[in-house]
Amino acid sequence: MAARSRVSSLLSRSFSASSPFLSRSQGKNLNNGSRIVRRFGTSSAAEEVISPSVQVSYTKLLIDGNFVDAASGKTFPTLDPRTGEVIAHVAEGDAEDINRAVKAARKAFDEGPWPKMTAYERSRVMLRFADLVEKHSEELAALESWDNGKTYEQALTAEIPMVARLFRYYAGWADKIHGLTVPADGNYHVQTLHEPIGVAGQIIPWNFPLLMFAWKVGPALACGNTIVLKTAEQTPLTAFYVGKLFLEAGLPPGVLNMVSGFGATAGASLASHMDVDKLAFTGSTDTGKVILGLAANSNLKPVTLELGGKSPFIVFEDADIDKAVELAHFALFFNQGQCCCAGSRTYVHEKVYDEFVEKAKARALKRVVGDPFKKGIEQGPQIDSKQFEKVMKYIRSGVESNATLECGGGQVGDKGYFIQPTVFSNVKDDMLIAQDEIFGPVQSILKFSDVDEVIKRANDTRYGLAAGVFTKSLDTANRVSRALKAGTVWVNCFDVFDAAIPFGGYKMSGNGREKGIYSLNNYLQVKAVVTPLNNPAWI
Repeated sequence: MAARSRVSSLLSRSFSASSPFLSRSQGKNLNNGSRIVRRFGTSSAAEEVISPSVQVSYTKLLIDGNFVDAASGKTFPTLDPRTGEVIAHVAEGDAEDINRAVKAARKAFDEGPWPKMTAYERSRVMLRFADLVEKHSEELAALESWDNGKTYEQALTAEIPMVARLFRYYAGWADKIHGLTVPADGNYHVQTLHEPIGVAGQIIPWNFPLLMFAWKVGPALACGNTIVLKTAEQTPLTAFYVGKLFLEAGLPPGVLNMVSGFGATAGASLASHMDVDKLAFTGSTDTGKVILGLAANSNLKPVTLELGGKSPFIVFEDADIDKAVELAHFALFFNQGQCCCAGSRTYVHEKVYDEFVEKAKARALKRVVGDPFKKGIEQGPQIDSKQFEKVMKYIRSGVESNATLECGGGQVGDKGYFIQPTVFSNVKDDMLIAQDEIFGPVQSILKFSDVDEVIKRANDTRYGLAAGVFTKSLDTANRVSRALKAGTVWVNCFDVFDAAIPFGGYKMSGNGREKGIYSLNNYLQVKAVVTPLNNPAWI
């Protein structure tokens, strides 16, 4: 999927009010936005919220092909970030439920049909699932927006199609995974086998629930593994919904098991489980360290980590400033700023700095904040009160550090977790807003004078997930993209997430790669098989 053209266009497009997941009266409100939108200084927010008509049907754990209560009988609320009100109560899994799920996954791997199916048959199950995702795209988009706070249109027109595309991509890989015949010194036949690694534990984040589900589940299934997946406690609803779709597509029981719960209980139990053969985690760097330690101190299971970032977005003096401003705005504010690769350090050449700052401020002031189900909304709420308070803390830190607050900095409305699009100028590298991952709608604009300087400053971070370079010079683009210590460098574009493009970080942004051919290595073991040759015709 050409995510840049599709996702960035969300900044100006709006969805139709004819969706079956909005009631008739809600559709009328959408077509008359002035009736339900109030101005809050720099942006707008809803005085009332739309109630999605989609039903929350799956709130139990998926273990061995069945939706079941937690062993403890406990539940926990998943909240609507627009209001802080409860959407549904979801089963709260813990160590006992992880044990049940791992047992089911182990049995499905050792005794079940999945690893023994032909790769073609596995691919057909995945293709049927992708078809079902498209068939139920509006339900999934409504649940994702409701549970997460991202705009309905972003979910419907960009993320859900990408989920289907990713599963079709990995379905295509299923019957193309094979080993090699290796020449050796002496009379031996040597072959390598690429075998599924076994039971894969996977822990996904809340910012892109279904996309992260696809990034992890797709390659694991293509390679013939079974899975125990822990959802983010903030956003469990869509994972359970697609779990039902996988069963409908013909996935055998026990192949995909899902447990909702908290990191300290369910997550820690999965990471330290002695019968889990591999672990994949996406989340914060601090939590990634804990996960890695739990895996090492249990059975030394291999771990892939996709962690935090503080990505530089570098605008050179030859850039088209209007285009650079729009792209930098998209790179930071997309998904409420809740994106690990957000362009959160905007470096601008001193010759165009003042012009860029004024235009970046003007663009942020035009950004429309409000109910993500409503027409014309560009930015919804932060995920929860904890994240809201974290972002506000960093805004206060920016002000206290004497960065210039150009616009924003406050809450939008008096309900939910909405934050004004915020722009700081005169930011210095030693300020917290230039060092820490804020994960919110806060743009920090820094000034630089030459190429060598900005390369050094851009690399002077503990992170190395992504970077953006904006210039008309091919020489500059080539030089800088090779010098930046980051897993992805976007040149004159940003957030291009095609299924085939690998994604992962340098330094404390993690290890391993997701998407593309490289992710298959995470879920395969390589075995060498050596057989003597008796009087061979050739060796």
